[in-house]
Amino acid sequence: MSNKNKRQSGILLHISSLPGNYGIGTLGKEALKFVDFLKTADVKIWQTLPLGHSGYGNSPYQCYSAYAGNPLLIDLDWLKNKELLLEVETDKIASKFENSNKVDFNFVENYKYRILKTAFQRFKSKENFEVAYDDFCNKNKHWLDDYSLFISFKKAFKNTPLSQWQNEVKYRNREILDYYKAKLEDEINFNKFLQYIFFEQWFELKNYANKNGIEIMGDIPIYVSADSADLWSNPHFFQTNDDLSLSKLAGVPPDYFSEDGQLWGNPLYDWKKMENDNFQWWIKRIEFNCQLFDIVRIDHFRAFSEFWSVDASEKTAKNGEWISAPGYKLFEAIKNNLGELKIVAEDLGIITQDVEDLRDHFNFPGMKVLQFAFDGSKPNTHLPHYHNHNSVVYTGTHDNDTTKSWFETNDENTKNIFLEYTNSKFNEAVWSMIRLAWSSVAQTAIAPIQDFLELDGEERMNTPGTTENNWIFRCKPEQIDEQLAQKIKILNKIYDR
Repeated sequence: MSNKNKRQSGILLHISSLPGNYGIGTLGKEALKFVDFLKTADVKIWQTLPLGHSGYGNSPYQCYSAYAGNPLLIDLDWLKNKELLLEVETDKIASKFENSNKVDFNFVENYKYRILKTAFQRFKSKENFEVAYDDFCNKNKHWLDDYSLFISFKKAFKNTPLSQWQNEVKYRNREILDYYKAKLEDEINFNKFLQYIFFEQWFELKNYANKNGIEIMGDIPIYVSADSADLWSNPHFFQTNDDLSLSKLAGVPPDYFSEDGQLWGNPLYDWKKMENDNFQWWIKRIEFNCQLFDIVRIDHFRAFSEFWSVDASEKTAKNGEWISAPGYKLFEAIKNNLGELKIVAEDLGIITQDVEDLRDHFNFPGMKVLQFAFDGSKPNTHLPHYHNHNSVVYTGTHDNDTTKSWFETNDENTKNIFLEYTNSKFNEAVWSMIRLAWSSVAQTAIAPIQDFLELDGEERMNTPGTTENNWIFRCKPEQIDEQLAQKIKILNKIYDR
């Protein structure tokens, strides 16, 4: 990842989970303050979830585009400082979110898009933005044009999914698209404006983090959404029927997250057609993300070796089959085009030797999750005495319960195995788990902010297989304080991270 022998630590905290005045974490001053916190704590990595424009269930793993940023993460104070909003306007919005400790996505979206429209109207009259805006649009034309048109259609069609659009639009009839481009011109330009502002703010934050010695680890969902600009603009790269409905669905078979497996509903790739195009779709996507992030974690890495394919008629992921994918050819093509990259392979779930061979062939660090280590099975490679240097160890991920809740709700046998292994007491479980991760030989140790704050299960980020009460967690400003930073700093010093 970084220096081959350098040990380092990180904190997992999504942008939406930051504190702030507008109902959701943003790319503004609270994000900059979190960088300051990381620097004080001697933490070198800030891991986020995908930054994409989320669709179904507000999941950052179900986005309208593999490229576009989430407009809800745009900071309004930044717009005020650029004279695109007035203080009275931002104060009015802030007053509606005074006691907002969780993200209410519908409420936030309702108010935020209105005020962003106000900023856009002012933006159109200010010439000082023109050169930078035009440059952004030209550099990102390969995805921005289709995305901005797609999102404009979503609004015009009252959020109807792509599969139900009228055929002329769904199949991209040129005359019809030209007609709508003219009719929806202002809305299309508004969506381009939002992306311009998002990435202006993002790179200001990233540059600030980098100047302070912090690397940002981003996350790429392996699949795109069925309701996305990606599928609409490149349907030939996906397994679809003639009407763009899905013939096969992505997911995973039953595992420790779900007894029915997880039926994600994403389209599967047509790998033969991607290979015939020399994987250009993937190369562009990886290149873009390597500009956004210092380190890229690829979600569900095992699907580059074999992927779980479920017929679209199925209601669960139980009945499916493993099908081979051209992972070696793909990553060779990426390496030949982009050089050596800092990629982390999310290799959790049912992992077979072929997945490990693919990961190790390209020297990608894999993941170890301590919450999976104490089930009594042998050998359990999540146990620290099986770890290797080229890996990233977590207390838990965004899909896990908080460590506090994991311990308190577990069976007595698991608790006893954990307490014996860590030589700790019941009331020390959370920090014993963090200390265990930090003491590992793994090059990088990461814990979600919820674990550092010793929060219970109501504050977890996501429960796989469910659609309610996910992604809504937010920190309170007083929780991320100097005392916690010093506590983490001591841990980093002890374990040379």
